[in-house]
Amino acid sequence: MTDRPTRQQWKTLDKDLNRISQFEYATAYVSRPLVGPGIALAFIVLAALTGAFFYGEIPVDMVVVVAAGIGAYMALNIGANDVANNMGPAVGAGALSMGAAILIAVVFESAGALLAGGDVVSTISKGIIDPSGMKDTQVFIWAMMAALVAAALWVNLATWIGAPVSTTHAVVGGVMGAGIMAAGFGAVNWPTMGKIAASWVISPVLGGVIAAAFLALIKNRITYQDDMIAAARRWVPILVAIMAGVFSAYLSVKGLKKIIKIDLQTALMIGAGIAAVTYLITRPLIRRQSEGLENKKKSVKVLFGLPLVVSAALLSFAHGANDVANAVGPLAAIVHVSEFGDFAAKVAIPLWVMVIGAFGISFGLFLFGPKLIRMVGSQITKLNPMRAFAVSLSAAITVIVASGLGLPVSSTHIAVGAIFGVGFFREWESERKRKMRPAALSVAPEERRRRKLVRRSHFMTIVLAWVITVPAAAVISAAVFWFLNNVIGG
Repeated sequence: MTDRPTRQQWKTLDKDLNRISQFEYATAYVSRPLVGPGIALAFIVLAALTGAFFYGEIPVDMVVVVAAGIGAYMALNIGANDVANNMGPAVGAGALSMGAAILIAVVFESAGALLAGGDVVSTISKGIIDPSGMKDTQVFIWAMMAALVAAALWVNLATWIGAPVSTTHAVVGGVMGAGIMAAGFGAVNWPTMGKIAASWVISPVLGGVIAAAFLALIKNRITYQDDMIAAARRWVPILVAIMAGVFSAYLSVKGLKKIIKIDLQTALMIGAGIAAVTYLITRPLIRRQSEGLENKKKSVKVLFGLPLVVSAALLSFAHGANDVANAVGPLAAIVHVSEFGDFAAKVAIPLWVMVIGAFGISFGLFLFGPKLIRMVGSQITKLNPMRAFAVSLSAAITVIVASGLGLPVSSTHIAVGAIFGVGFFREWESERKRKMRPAALSVAPEERRRRKLVRRSHFMTIVLAWVITVPAAAVISAAVFWFLNNVIGG
């Protein structure tokens, strides 16, 4: 007969188990922040191996393998930073949970990149640098690789500090910096750079003004009416129809270039037709949805929930179709020069390169996107479905207007500028109401400053990040190019 454990032995065993449990908790706590970077590193390695597998020449050019890994790194950063502009307003307004937003964005970003992503891309990013100014193809390859590294590093830094920046401008700065180091200042197309610099101001201001105008329309025509439900039945179908028409035109011009070429006038006609059909379909649906709702602002917000989700999905599709080129454009140029040994004004993007871009954006969003989604959705100014709807609508309209005017604009600047516009409009309206109050009900100046509806610290951080994106990426790119050309290549 075996002896039973004594009480002291049980106590010792309990202490040992408790230590093991605490060790497991500590290990899990420490390792949790490493899961995302670990998965990202595995994806980068897989992308590099994909480049080696699909490269058309034997032996495999290691430059292409390395460039594929760097392109994957850039795509991860685009997903972590850029996609927040599409999903942030819907999450901040409570129309989507974080998980649902990430799922929708992953599906529609990938679909946009793979189905409608441009199959031809300018190798020198919007004509900033003339490739003929390069001494040889190897110099051009180093320049494109330096641009990719610099853009990825800058966007990664911006994501870390919580600043949504333009990945397009980061690539532009990278190409410019490497081009200057390779061929001198004369190789830069300075008029094009001037237009890009002007867009730093035009994009956010235009987006903010349009978003504020739509929010003012919603307030004056719906929420300030005595019978808000009746007003919503009349105006929500009109607003949803405008949204459908604008997004149809937006996708026709910007998101379907690979499938079919459509000029702006034709896109506007398509948008008008879809807007009319949407109005006829939406009007009875909104009437049915509004039956039994109380005459409160909370009830009106419900009617904007589904349109807001749809707009977020469409913005993600268009973003995937457009901005995947920021990750894979320089990579496609490197692959082309490595295979054919010559420059080309435009190159075809191989399917495997496009897949790296699409999956990289999705992985980046899934692993690192929530930080910027929360920043854009709730930390700049408080959003509800009506305000977020105005932001999404403004983003699409501004791109259409800019396309018609031939202005290079940033979707990031537009979306964040629209959020600022909504916030500053709310501040202006709050101040106007305060002046109409009796003196006895007025708020002290110190309290008014405390109640600012746009967080000034975020405003200054984001604007500063926008201003220095191109020069910062250019400086990093120049340094990387010098190292590649003189140390690696030399």
